[in-house]
Amino acid sequence: MGIYEIICGSIVLLLCLLIIVLCLMQDEKSQQNMTSAITGGSNESFYGKNEGRTREAILQKTTRNIAILAFVTIIAMNIVIPYIMTLIESSAK
Repeated sequence: MGIYEIICGSIVLLLCLLIIVLCLMQDEKSQQNMTSAITGGSNESFYGKNEGRTREAILQKTTRNIAILAFVTIIAMNIVIPYIMTLIESSAK
């Protein structure tokens, strides 16, 4: 196992643990939309209009970005690094 695989593996492990923690920090979605559709209530509140700036929105965006970073790291670890190692081995011969 090369040093690059160890580094990428530890990065993926840390990113996965961070994703788990961020998912656990998020609140559970309520069924407010279904209730308001039946009762005729409106979701046009201050909270509904400023939804992108709340703690929940920040947690969702952070979780999404870290998941993308983990995916890119996994792709790099499984495709790019073996390709580079093959090139290094072939040039050494």
